[in-house]
Amino acid sequence: MKPKQTASTFTGQMVRAIALVNLWLLAAMTPVGADDARPIRIVAFGDSLTAGYQLKQDQAFPIQLAAALKAKGHAVDVVNAGVSGDTTAAGLARFDWAVPDDTEAVILALGANDALRGIDPDVARHNLDQILTKLRERNIDVLIAGMPPPKNWGKDYEDRFGAMYADLAETHGALLYPFFLDGVALDPKLNLADGMHPTGEGIGIIVEKILPDVEELIRRVEARRGAGSKS
Repeated sequence: MKPKQTASTFTGQMVRAIALVNLWLLAAMTPVGADDARPIRIVAFGDSLTAGYQLKQDQAFPIQLAAALKAKGHAVDVVNAGVSGDTTAAGLARFDWAVPDDTEAVILALGANDALRGIDPDVARHNLDQILTKLRERNIDVLIAGMPPPKNWGKDYEDRFGAMYADLAETHGALLYPFFLDGVALDPKLNLADGMHPTGEGIGIIVEKILPDVEELIRRVEARRGAGSKS
């Protein structure tokens, strides 16, 4: 036997129906690109300079960079994918698990250890080219943070290694920040006792100097998102 419908039952059904209609209208009015407000995930993919060698966690480059970007109103997540001692070959070997699927931008800061060890610039160039090719295939925007070689390997080495980052940036359409340690290198007050790794204060200066380039990187991601929502 069909149960008798009461006034309260009818009212409840009407409320649920109105709620469903409102949800449908909300979904219909929501722009396709509304999820573009989600944080941009930036991966700092490098060696000890990005990992934060001998620094407190909140002093490391990715943490300080994230704080600086958020202070300027950017919604970002900055992932620390730095491994101390990594060469370009080691970075290439761990690329697939070091750069998560939801990554939209990468700050690529590898090569310093290649130069310190005197690794052939052609080998370093090849490894970075492979990394950049993988990033481009995944539509990930890139800022290359370069590192000039030491002068003890000779003029030929210096010239070949020194030209590497600019050449790769042009080839792959990446942004280029020529010298990651600009304003910090060789300053004993801004480096640890080893003279090579920045202090927390040194990292702060690096962040301040590289920030405009990272904001340009973010604009590229936002433009890509916008183009995607219109297609």
